[in-house]
Amino acid sequence: MSREIKFIKKIDWLSMLLYFLLVGIGWINIYSASVTESATGLLDMSQLYGKQLFFIGSSLVLIILILSIEAKFYERFSSIIYIAGLLSLLGLMVLGKNINGATSWYAIGSFTIQPSEFAKVATVLALAKFLSDIQTNIKDLNHQLISFAIILTPPMLIMLQPDAGSAMVYMAFFFVLYREGLPPIYLWIGFSLVLLFVITLKVGYIVASVATLIVGLLIIFVFFRQALKRKRINALLSLVAAISFILAVNYIFYNVFKQHHRDRFTLVLGLEKDPVKLEKIRKTFGFNTNQSEIAIGSGGFWGKGWQKGTRTRGDFVPEQDTDYIFTTVGEEWGFIGTSIVIFLFVFLLLRILHRAEQQKSKFSRVYGYSVAAILFFHFAINIGMVIGLFPTVGIPLPFFSYGGSGLWGFTILLFIFIKLDANRINEW
Repeated sequence: MSREIKFIKKIDWLSMLLYFLLVGIGWINIYSASVTESATGLLDMSQLYGKQLFFIGSSLVLIILILSIEAKFYERFSSIIYIAGLLSLLGLMVLGKNINGATSWYAIGSFTIQPSEFAKVATVLALAKFLSDIQTNIKDLNHQLISFAIILTPPMLIMLQPDAGSAMVYMAFFFVLYREGLPPIYLWIGFSLVLLFVITLKVGYIVASVATLIVGLLIIFVFFRQALKRKRINALLSLVAAISFILAVNYIFYNVFKQHHRDRFTLVLGLEKDPVKLEKIRKTFGFNTNQSEIAIGSGGFWGKGWQKGTRTRGDFVPEQDTDYIFTTVGEEWGFIGTSIVIFLFVFLLLRILHRAEQQKSKFSRVYGYSVAAILFFHFAINIGMVIGLFPTVGIPLPFFSYGGSGLWGFTILLFIFIKLDANRINEW
């Protein structure tokens, strides 16, 4: 049997089918959300659905190219690809185009490209390469710091644009590190800081500090009373660090966060007591979510039917072809349609994790887990944002939302793993 035939047989056709189903359903909903009376056909490039069809066609070219390249290429040149990704982010400071307050795009005529979408692929490759080179679980502090540097450098550059949504996605990599042996203390620290931040905003730094001090001292005297002196000291230092963080929350909130970030926290946590100011914030930042919830709720069980969504056709929900594309699914296809879309995403995620665990190469396994983590983060945050569980942060729904950079980035991300999986490095 020839090498080519053997490779074709090893391709994960099920993952490819799920990809094409999601892209196809996404395009159908983009068409419904964006078509106008002036449209002249499916290939009308003046319409968003026409442009998206072009992006889908070019994605097919990318898929063929990715699957044609030798699998070892991605591991061998991962460092160069990562550096190129960082340079593309740095270049935005000089050559970037400002759109909606963020300098996140390069513009070539009417064509724009967002390098942050491709930087995720570069980071996945670099992290997978580093973890595969050390060939051990990352218990060593130096290995942990290098991993953190690989992960955190791109979002630091992205925050300069500023684009908080794209930067947030990089938190997904810490789940990959946990799979590869990162001590769970880091996840607990992250969770604790987020919890303390929210509690402090909600009840104030005085109440939060006193409550943390009481709970911390009780824990130290009950659970660490018989512990070694070093452990008691570490627990006490952790308590001091927690209270110090609480005291710094107000400064971070009012001096580091932008006004629109503060308004979104104010809306979600109900921090504003003045009903006039709260209503003003709600109209500004809660409008998208309120309209999205109304649109999805109006779809009922079966939905109103394709192109029959009154709120979709009436353009009630801003950004309905990009970040809020899921509202079109909810209104026109109802509970059944949204359930099918969620099922397809979950099935794809589970499929990727299953194939990742089967890899003989650590590089391929880490890469597969990273793909699943990024897709899950986008999927969970986007849908949570649309139904009001999370504030609006500008995270697209993979394979669904309109945009060439997003579709190409997710396509490259997924199909490099399909290539690695089909090749089964070190198996031949």
